[in-house]
Amino acid sequence: MVRRSVYIKKLKAQIEEQFRTLRTNIKFSAAGDGINIIAITSCSPGEGKSTIVSNLAAIMAKGGKRVVIVDCDLRKPTIHKKFSMSNFRGLTDILVQDKEIDDVVTDTRVSNLCVIPSGPIPPNPSELLGSKITKDVFKELSETYDMVLLDTPPVLYVSDAQIISSISQGTIIVASYGNTDKKALADAKALIEKAGGKILGVVINKIPNESKEGYGYYYSEV
Repeated sequence: MVRRSVYIKKLKAQIEEQFRTLRTNIKFSAAGDGINIIAITSCSPGEGKSTIVSNLAAIMAKGGKRVVIVDCDLRKPTIHKKFSMSNFRGLTDILVQDKEIDDVVTDTRVSNLCVIPSGPIPPNPSELLGSKITKDVFKELSETYDMVLLDTPPVLYVSDAQIISSISQGTIIVASYGNTDKKALADAKALIEKAGGKILGVVINKIPNESKEGYGYYYSEV
């Protein structure tokens, strides 16, 4: 049964416009490649990756796309908190308990946007994410939704993000302005490419703006 969650807080107009720009940039980056399964990772924890995923998904859904977020961080999941929903059931129930996607997907108050939380934290995240059933789940989702956004753990901390990037169609790295150094970003890029992942670009997050109304975002292809 599809459950309904509370939606994340409303964005200020300036920030929402930046996410529209990010959506457009991603569209052009993936143009012609038929990409609709995108992994989003970061170098380290606390860089705002899950916030970027949540708001980007909402903007894509508002643009008329059917979107689903899958929380693939099976170690420290946070997507369910962004949408004020339960993490009692989720991706791990599909991978371990043979639940159907419809049993765990949660609708949100944003039309066209759904979420699959991580579910209970398993003892073997890397093995689960690298299994054939995970690939099958992503494929099924890509046939149902216009865009599948995969929230993954930081790539420099565990191998999970490499595994997910290798079975997604493109990866975006989120970096924090003033915190993520160039070497960390280069190392993250190298790890993803070593796993066979395709990098679509980098989002620089938490850029202070002059109006002091919040943070800005910058997207760059690499």
